[in-house]
Amino acid sequence: MASVFSDRQLNFLVLANALVIAVAVVFSGDTFLSLYNFQSMSAQVPELALLALGVMLAMVAGNGGIDLSGIALANLSGIASYLLMRDWVSVDDQPLTFVWLFAGIALLIGLVGGMINGALIAFAGLTPIIATLGTQLFFTGIAVVITNGSAVSLGYIEPLDDFGNTPVLGVPMCFALFVAIAVVLGIVLRYTPFGLKLYLMGSNAKAARYAGIPQRRMLFVTYTVCGVLASIAGIIIAARTSSVKWDYGTSYVLIAILIVVMAGVRPEGGYGRVICVVLSATALQMLSSLFNFLDISNFFRDCAWGLLLLIFLATSRFDLRAFLPSRS
Repeated sequence: MASVFSDRQLNFLVLANALVIAVAVVFSGDTFLSLYNFQSMSAQVPELALLALGVMLAMVAGNGGIDLSGIALANLSGIASYLLMRDWVSVDDQPLTFVWLFAGIALLIGLVGGMINGALIAFAGLTPIIATLGTQLFFTGIAVVITNGSAVSLGYIEPLDDFGNTPVLGVPMCFALFVAIAVVLGIVLRYTPFGLKLYLMGSNAKAARYAGIPQRRMLFVTYTVCGVLASIAGIIIAARTSSVKWDYGTSYVLIAILIVVMAGVRPEGGYGRVICVVLSATALQMLSSLFNFLDISNFFRDCAWGLLLLIFLATSRFDLRAFLPSRS
């Protein structure tokens, strides 16, 4: 228990969530605390938080790691999967089969996209920010070409719509899936050899190399997992909106990075906690919902996210303890 409360970043994020709720109640009253509003917010968290988890993994791996292609791959996964499936399986006659195959193909596309990122970074030696910026444009270009730049409506597909919007025992199914993924990822990073090697590789690449850790393979696997997480986000986006579009979530790259930086993940690598990323995502989602209640412009919201990102990046460079008087 003491180790939990000793994590200052975790304590800060718990306090931030409580503070946002308190401010929201002051400005919007009990409406913010309604079950419907919390269900709505929890249904919106997964798509952004899954992309943020991918960014976190890339950062933890070190080597200047980051994944800028997440939302582009998420959109491409949903678009390509639906366009392939609509001529193979009848939605009206076999809706459940359609949904399972749709999800399977989307995951496969995410897997391939992640492997492309991993190969460029691990084996071709490209800088992660350059590689994933290039694949972001590549994935977006494919999506634009196959849709002619238009949105694609999925229509009402009951099993898919239920997954994205219908609560079970008061909890949206997509949020329950996200929590399960976060728990599994947290366990893998904390308790398995893969996680330990990833943290060591990010914190001290030279020591990891001397320890015999296969760094190229680790990077390849890490970015492949990032691609799969992006495709799951793409499935959730399709389920929630009943449509797919190449430019959906244009600000999601910025917000995903903000979530990760707020969570205390070190951009230079070697440190990051899944629970902190989850709490950071929920705090931002509640803040975004508060902006909706206050009818604040989306342009101001994007400006606020950018300002917050700059503040957290700047303050992460300083250790306030250095300015405090030392105890004798």
